[in-house]
Amino acid sequence: MAILLLALFCTAPLVWQLITSLKPDPELTRIPPLLPVQPTFSHYSALFHDPTFLRIIMNSAIVAASTTILALAAGSLCAFALAKLRVVCSKLFLGLVLSVSMFPPIATVSPLYLIIRYLGMRDTILALVITYTTFSLPLAIWILTSFFREIPEEIYHAARLDGCTPFRAFIRIMLPLAAPGVFTTSILVFIFSWNEFLFALTFTATPASRTIPVAIALFPGLHELPWGDMAAASILVTVPLLILVFMFQKRIVAGLTAGAIKG
Repeated sequence: MAILLLALFCTAPLVWQLITSLKPDPELTRIPPLLPVQPTFSHYSALFHDPTFLRIIMNSAIVAASTTILALAAGSLCAFALAKLRVVCSKLFLGLVLSVSMFPPIATVSPLYLIIRYLGMRDTILALVITYTTFSLPLAIWILTSFFREIPEEIYHAARLDGCTPFRAFIRIMLPLAAPGVFTTSILVFIFSWNEFLFALTFTATPASRTIPVAIALFPGLHELPWGDMAAASILVTVPLLILVFMFQKRIVAGLTAGAIKG
């Protein structure tokens, strides 16, 4: 019963957004009715006919995909080195990497803004990709290190005896064996990049590089806020993430708990 109540509490905002997105404009500010008398998809239609909103969706997809690729490329190499190579003070290095994630974003946004403006990258997708990759790397390295450590040492040593260089052994042997961890990490990094708001709000100024969370927060309204359109946009950008989580929830849990239990 407690789990059911908790589930209802967590899903209530999403359900309310769905109801709001289906209400005609005259019913948006009236209760009752709680449910729309005549459901309408006009709010969704308005979004799909807005080229700016489609451009913003594309921006979010590019930023999230690019961040995921870069974080996996750098994080997997670093995790492999920490797990399988003789790195001096590897545990200390991993602790320092994880300490980066302890800084609250609000404490770093000002200096990062000054650096990005100095480099002439403000209001660019590149600025978001670099920032998101930096802040997602600790998570990627932590998860992938746990997966690489679970691979038996004998497999790596056998590859080395067969003449593989460390990099070739990583590409041909270790990376395929760690595929579940790579897959888990990619989902988590993608979700982080898709939902991030503070840096996107600070570093972007126009729809040319703006992402979905910022666009929804800055929905225009001359005399009143377009609650229906905002609710429809929230549903559109949340449903893909919900599908990903429900499809791959076991892999996500496995990635977060990897290495927690020693055999």
